Amino acid sequence: MSQDWLTEPCFAIDEASRQRALEHQGQLTKPPGSLGTLETLAVRLAGMQHVATPSVQSVWISVFAGDHGVAAEGVSAFPQVVTGEMIRNFATGGAAISVLARSLGAMLEVVNLGTVNDPGELPHVRRAVIAAQTHNFCERPAMSAVQLELALRAGAASAQAAQEAGAKLFIGGEMGIANTTSAAALACGLLGESPGALAGAGTGLDAKGIQHKAAVIERALALYPSDDSDALAWLGRVGGFEIAALCGAYIAAAQRGIPVLIDGFITTAAALAAARINPASRDWMFFAHRSRERGHARLLSVLEADPLLDLGLRLGEGSGAAMAVPMMRLACDLHSRMATFAQAGVSGA
Repeated sequence: MSQDWLTEPCFAIDEASRQRALEHQGQLTKPPGSLGTLETLAVRLAGMQHVATPSVQSVWISVFAGDHGVAAEGVSAFPQVVTGEMIRNFATGGAAISVLARSLGAMLEVVNLGTVNDPGELPHVRRAVIAAQTHNFCERPAMSAVQLELALRAGAASAQAAQEAGAKLFIGGEMGIANTTSAAALACGLLGESPGALAGAGTGLDAKGIQHKAAVIERALALYPSDDSDALAWLGRVGGFEIAALCGAYIAAAQRGIPVLIDGFITTAAALAAARINPASRDWMFFAHRSRERGHARLLSVLEADPLLDLGLRLGEGSGAAMAVPMMRLACDLHSRMATFAQAGVSGA
């Protein structure tokens, strides 16, 4: 299967719409720049949506789930069966992202890419099973070339579904025991950094557990050239099905003109890979929050990202991104509903 689609152009951002929105901000009844990030959010969205008054009322959330062979190395505080159990929890509406999606009126899709503890057919869960889990990347590449492409295309299919549903914002979430290990390994491979700097507590490891996780990642990195920064290659070597799906979804959303809101550490690692594969996709990314997971601040810095929230979150599932949606909606409402100085009869500067 060809991967040429990954580097196809992203949807064009309309500079004229962006400029009109910027000028409109200058006419609203407030000192220039006084709404800070909310102003820049609205202006960026206007350019993306080719409109004067942007909106993110219609939100699509895809949670990608998959198991990791590296879990056999004891890198998680939770057993591997939890991945399949959490898919069932998503389906029945009991997970954090399920509650948040309902509160936002967002469309929630769960994508099962393969779990050791397979929950079977479930309502509201799309089965796109590739394998029960990735390979243990300490011993061999996590995915074959075919598996990597299947995962990337599973993400692209979600972006297409979001477009067909009329979504104005795409959120990607993830679930997979040991996926912070995979994300940290991917970040180390892409950035040439030490596992000790990027490996964190994940689901709740203590200092000894984090040290062990870093050592596991060191073993995996030693299998490959240290100066190799090929993002697709690293996705296949140490990524997870759900991380590759996120990467594919982010690129495909940008190609379809759908802004994406990035969640925490794992999704930001996927976003970094996406930006390396198709640099124009970075222009379509907003970053929801600064995770407590070690390494997230470094990834945000590399991507020159200024997250909207800092709430000490590290849950995943897309939960932090969902929490940032109301802020984006407020930015749009302020942009479109505030009076201008002329309309209000207020003297400008």
